[in-house]
Amino acid sequence: MPEAQVPAATPTASEGDRIYTPAQGELQLTARALAVGCLIGAVIATINMFFGLKTGWGVGGSILAAILSYAIFALLKPRTPFTVLETNIAQTAASAAGTMTMAAGLVAPIPALRLMGLELDAMQLLAWAASVAFIGVFYAVPLRRQMVLLERLRFPSGTATAHTIVAMFGSGAETLRRARALLVWAGISFGLVLLMWAVPDIKLPPLHAWLGGLAASLHAFTFSLYLDPMLVGAGVLVGMRVSLSLMAGAIVAWGVLAPLCREQGWAPGPVMSYSNGARGWILWTGVAIMLAEALTSLALSWRSIVAVFRRQGGAGAVQEDAREAIPAAWWLGGLALSATAACLALQALFGIPWWMTLVAVGLSWVLAAIAVRSSGETDINPVSGVAKVTQLAFGGLARGQVATNLMAGAVTAAGASQAADMMGDLKTGHMLGASPRKQFLAQLVGIAAGVLVVVPIYLLVTSGGVGDSNPDLPAPSAQAWKATAELVAVGLDALPPYAIWGVLGGLLFGIAVPLLRRLAPATERFLPSAMAFGIAFIIPAYFSVPFLLGALAHRAWQRRAPTQAADLAFAVASGVLVGSGLASVVTPILDALGLRLRLSGNGHCGPCGGEGSSAGSRRAWGRWK
Repeated sequence: MPEAQVPAATPTASEGDRIYTPAQGELQLTARALAVGCLIGAVIATINMFFGLKTGWGVGGSILAAILSYAIFALLKPRTPFTVLETNIAQTAASAAGTMTMAAGLVAPIPALRLMGLELDAMQLLAWAASVAFIGVFYAVPLRRQMVLLERLRFPSGTATAHTIVAMFGSGAETLRRARALLVWAGISFGLVLLMWAVPDIKLPPLHAWLGGLAASLHAFTFSLYLDPMLVGAGVLVGMRVSLSLMAGAIVAWGVLAPLCREQGWAPGPVMSYSNGARGWILWTGVAIMLAEALTSLALSWRSIVAVFRRQGGAGAVQEDAREAIPAAWWLGGLALSATAACLALQALFGIPWWMTLVAVGLSWVLAAIAVRSSGETDINPVSGVAKVTQLAFGGLARGQVATNLMAGAVTAAGASQAADMMGDLKTGHMLGASPRKQFLAQLVGIAAGVLVVVPIYLLVTSGGVGDSNPDLPAPSAQAWKATAELVAVGLDALPPYAIWGVLGGLLFGIAVPLLRRLAPATERFLPSAMAFGIAFIIPAYFSVPFLLGALAHRAWQRRAPTQAADLAFAVASGVLVGSGLASVVTPILDALGLRLRLSGNGHCGPCGGEGSSAGSRRAWGRWK
């Protein structure tokens, strides 16, 4: 339904959500706010590209964008001061651009296609990304009235962003302190990544070659010391529960199941082989855990799902200024154009009939509404879960057509990703008294900028391959999407010998964790994150180590200086991610120029497909590639 358009003098029903009253004529949608927002969004998109291809996750950018945009103008000191509402516009554009990494499918369905042997060139990627980029924004508009104004769902990240913006303008010195910490640690992280690029043994020390014995045995199943600054910073952000869940999953997957299935002859090939190795066996258990957890959590939110389709409006309906509401013609027309563009793009690129695309778009609208409500209530956007619903549906609709299955799910993922992102921004804007219409326009500008940024970044980042061809970018989400698409298209014949037992165990585990969390809340602090536990089955074990190091460092900081940790931990961790993301874009360029100081026996994990091995311990210091 379009938003209500009523006179401005009518009082709102949600005044309690407001934490800021804009000044008369306060600047809002300005060129400088959009420019800075898009620039910061490019940085967030870069972070998400590497973080997503390493771990399968993305990082939220709204708070980071708000802090950075405020700090930039605090340092520049323009003649016309930067305002609260301009900061809101900047973070809206930035989060829209940063989310495009996920919305365009560049960490899951697109690299999954590549793993299946289908690569898209730059123009094809641009056409695909542009065709699905805006769908979620148009889905979100008619839901705003119900979820933000009438029900006043919390949207924790959006609420936190609003409070952060108001706090910054109330205490500039404290904000600049956080910004300085962010920039300093970004510089440190940038330098560390460049150093590790030049001397890979620093990032992945070849302990197996130096120590032998147990270290060599562990190394054979991908257990190594991995000092990736980006993942250490991520460990600070995700916390102890997720980091411990990753490590526990790695121990079960790579320390128990992988040796077992090799010893039993179920996977006799090289450990990291998908065709006949342990990696190809445990992959299915991890996918089963992730799939079961996502769908069970979705099913347990049935009240929220029902609430999505309740009649909107009523006596408690919120009334707003008609001049600031988003016209129905904008989102209806935009949705029609986006659906048409998706039909044309999927037909041209993948041979998917237009009517199938329309089915995917229709499913996406329903599932995006569910994802938005989940995000509003829990701050968790179940993109993977809702996309797999579409994949399962297309498993019957387009039986045996793996690419069709994959890209139909990608349409849903795009819609859910952008719809939840925009609704969080609209929550922030509502709390600040911002214009929904101006935020809508900022979102469109940010998405357009994001499309232009993420495609070249993806091509640059993946120039060395993903998955087996590049152990630094295992692309776990892409592996899971590919496995799900193949399974629903081909059936259980796709499984390795006896892997069905691993799948059944994974399904039971993935169902049990969210059920226990719901039925016995007292057990929650003892339960792992099932999603993180499942991801550990797909990525090499050494990827879980830096997460735990970051979480342990944060815990030690909290105990030693709790006030300082509470004040600066987010800024420091964000700075580490910013510096790592930027440096990771620079290093492929330096590689292309042939400027790399390299050790002949580098620290890449031998079984993971890297160049080094336990035999390659000879060093050639100072040799330029």
